[in-house]
Amino acid sequence: MRFLVTNDDGIYAPGIRALAETLTKYGEVVVVAPNQERSGVGHAITVNRPLRINKAALFPFIKESYIVDGTPADCIKIAIEALNVDVDIIVSGINIGANLGTDVFYSGTVSAAIEGIFQGIPSIAVSLCTNPYDTDIFLDTATYYLTHLLFELETPLPKHGLLNVNIPGIPQEQVRGIKATKLGFRKFENEFEQRLDPRGKPYYWMKGIPLKPVFDKDDDHLAVEHNYVSVTPIKFDLTDYELLKKLKKDFE
Repeated sequence: MRFLVTNDDGIYAPGIRALAETLTKYGEVVVVAPNQERSGVGHAITVNRPLRINKAALFPFIKESYIVDGTPADCIKIAIEALNVDVDIIVSGINIGANLGTDVFYSGTVSAAIEGIFQGIPSIAVSLCTNPYDTDIFLDTATYYLTHLLFELETPLPKHGLLNVNIPGIPQEQVRGIKATKLGFRKFENEFEQRLDPRGKPYYWMKGIPLKPVFDKDDDHLAVEHNYVSVTPIKFDLTDYELLKKLKKDFE
């Protein structure tokens, strides 16, 4: 089995190293990842400048790894359409920080997996719901549950959809199990702090404060909050089929 691995935290992040090293136990691994953190870029692709790719020697346990000065979606496109990497599964992660609910629209991690299904390759996005300071402590929890989902599930990975996996940042023995979930909804109150650069010109720094959510019992947020691994199947078809039926009647 051949795996293509990428992320949005950048090729130097501990999560992608742990992921790549774990997958070498089950097959051949190719890493194609951004040269720096690209969190929050969504499904952006680079079309207004050249993309540069260089071989990396950061992972002695695999044969092929590449650094791309682009987005996570760029990495998948280049790997499949320029480098002609032939893989069975794309795994994006392990992201440090949750990608739950509406965050999937902003996430470079999830977008890389979406690009994978655009390419017709089963894909999975994996996030560890913790802060950067506790990353090394809980990466074993993430790799344990990822391998369980990849190799022990009876239901195969979908070709036209992906699995968005969020693993609570706690010791493995404290995880209560795995739940199939739906995307929840969490709203942020954004604040823009105005500052001045050295030349006295203003610039703005955005930060988001999550508002108190109201979750349904099947929401991904609630599962992680109760120490379950959340697994959400996602399709990229955003069509509102109920409204589509009504519009067809109107136009007819």
